[in-house]
Amino acid sequence: MWESEGDCHAGERERGLVPVGGGGSSGRYEAALKNDGFVRRDQSWYVNSDIPSDLLVKVGDVSFHLHKYPMISRSGRMSRVIYETAAAAPDSGAAAAVVVELDDVPGGADSFELAARFCYGMAVDLTAGNISGLRCAAEYLEMTEELEEGNLIFKTEAFLSYVVLSSWRDSIVVLKTCEGLSPWAENLQIVRRCSESIAWKACANPRGVRWAYTGGGGGRPMPTTRAGAGGGTASPRWNLGGGGGDSKESSPSRQAVPPPDWWFEDVSMLRIDHFVRVVTAIKVKGMRFDLIGASITHYASKWLPGLTKDGPHGGALEEPWAQAQASPGGGLHMIIASGGGGGGGKDDIAGSTPAREQRMVVESLISIIPLQRDSVSCGFLLRLLRLAVMLKAAPALVTELEKRVGMQLEQAVLADLLIPSYGRADTAYDVDLVQRLVEHFLVQEQTELLASSSPGRVEQPPLPEYYGARTAGAAAASASAGLNAKARVARLLDSYLSEVSRDRNLSLTKFQVLAESLPESARTCDDGLYRAVDSYLKAHPTLTEHERKRLCRVMDCQKLSLDACMHAAQNERLPLRVVVQVLFSEQVKISNALASGSSSNAAAAALLANKAADGVAPPTRRQLLDGTPQSFQEGWAAAKKDINTLKLELESMKAKYLELQHEMDALQKLVERGAPSPLAAGLKATGGGVGSKNHSQGPSAWSSGWKKLGRLAKMTGGDAAGHDGHVPGAPGEAPRKPRRWRNSIS
Repeated sequence: MWESEGDCHAGERERGLVPVGGGGSSGRYEAALKNDGFVRRDQSWYVNSDIPSDLLVKVGDVSFHLHKYPMISRSGRMSRVIYETAAAAPDSGAAAAVVVELDDVPGGADSFELAARFCYGMAVDLTAGNISGLRCAAEYLEMTEELEEGNLIFKTEAFLSYVVLSSWRDSIVVLKTCEGLSPWAENLQIVRRCSESIAWKACANPRGVRWAYTGGGGGRPMPTTRAGAGGGTASPRWNLGGGGGDSKESSPSRQAVPPPDWWFEDVSMLRIDHFVRVVTAIKVKGMRFDLIGASITHYASKWLPGLTKDGPHGGALEEPWAQAQASPGGGLHMIIASGGGGGGGKDDIAGSTPAREQRMVVESLISIIPLQRDSVSCGFLLRLLRLAVMLKAAPALVTELEKRVGMQLEQAVLADLLIPSYGRADTAYDVDLVQRLVEHFLVQEQTELLASSSPGRVEQPPLPEYYGARTAGAAAASASAGLNAKARVARLLDSYLSEVSRDRNLSLTKFQVLAESLPESARTCDDGLYRAVDSYLKAHPTLTEHERKRLCRVMDCQKLSLDACMHAAQNERLPLRVVVQVLFSEQVKISNALASGSSSNAAAAALLANKAADGVAPPTRRQLLDGTPQSFQEGWAAAKKDINTLKLELESMKAKYLELQHEMDALQKLVERGAPSPLAAGLKATGGGVGSKNHSQGPSAWSSGWKKLGRLAKMTGGDAAGHDGHVPGAPGEAPRKPRRWRNSIS
């Protein structure tokens, strides 16, 4: 059983009733006291007894009016302190009360009250909320078995081992209560044992775990809350196997397999040092690295509010570090609100108390992120890096985090990469940081290349199914993603350069070094780099001609697209030499394309000829269609229809051109032979008069002449050459007389 409430003895296990100790003189004295319990008046506790108090114990602001003998009989420390106090004041009478101050009792006045009740033989309720403080107080008061059998140390240790560590929720509660008991809880191994118990239960096979649902709304069950157990922390209740009775709050769907992240919410309530202990123990147990990374991301989303902002710069500096709020399910958030009313400026943020606590959280999370690639997202790493730089975390951890980002830089987006400069840099964004990220990426790529080419790699043993189910898929995805990693980083870097180039304080050297940090093979097209260069030239109009030439050397004009070349040819900000290079490279591209087209046609013809010579038949049209995708066939059909339409239009234009050419040839022959024009023939037929009759016949004569010209233009090439194939007026033949017109113009 993981949950102490799950069986029929829930009350006995959750509230351990410690009975009165054994007999002997101690028992007779306790019976003679006739006490009915403790009574509190203001800040003082009194024992209901007929015997007056002779011992005053001060624990902080609370006073306990007790008796010497019950405390001496079961506490070795109280016996020694009372003896030393009495020896230091020999003049005081025997009836005078001894005053003892115990300000360093673990657990404070509450734990001492329970220990005092135990010394008086009263029943003490042991719960998950008070057991850690009472165990530390018993160790502090030296309530060992040497003084009395079944002393408080033995009973609290038994409750821890047999009740608390077998329950998931009680282990979380005890680990939560250990936050104020350092170093006692550490020295007594309470933190270690609870962390290992939580890790063992988190790594158990989910198929053997049952989740107790409650009647909450929504798709995911609402956790139940138990009162009186460490502040009422809430968590889903889990039972191992089939043991234990059925809970009244359970539903028929309790047998469903829980999600892999069922333990995230409970573990995220712990303080950062205890969370680190739990995650470290989970790593040792063999939990999947992606689940560990997801739990770290979930924890950071609760304790680092600015880490989950959707804006490009995360949480603003003016925002409070966190809000003291409790989730409906009982999840505890980090209380780091500024204490004073007059808050400091941005310069003292890193040195304030909230910032120190935030820095501790950030540094701890960096140290426990799994080493495997893709255990956490690159966006989370970049946001964590921004926060680490702002809070001035340890340089070694910041460098380690930069290396982790470099491993997954191709997954980054521009918004996460725009990290502001929090130091003395004069630029708006930390360009040097991005330069280091690119360097780490190149080093990682080179390392992976060498590792893949080296022989004798050791294979890791396979994990259980419910641990390593995603390992093979993640490895295949990483391998396929690594093929174009440099190209994606190049596009990301070009976008980053376009964004930071607008900063007037960005020096030319930094821009050039960052643009040239990737090898030339990483970019197949330099359009993005051209946009960044043009943006830098626009933001820095005072650059000299030499500086502009130096800036333009970062891009290759031969890798620009047609649109970029057209824009560059009209860009007045570019040096004239660069414009000439762009035009020349475009001309070279066109020439190469034409040459490659002709060579490819010749090569295809030679290949077909070789296949025919070898007796290999070329593939048929049906075979080619069967091997072509359907989408390509549809596109080709549409293109073929357009080509046929263009062919018809071209044939029509050719016919019209031939008609015009024939008309032109006929007119040229008429001019060479000296034939009278239709107008002259018309005038001759009418006698050359200029009277009203001739004037009225002029337009009709012109119309008849143009009709003759139209009939002449409709002659074909065969008609113009004659039926015998000879062209009139050819060289070597006698010139023929001009043909007489049959019809007059009139």
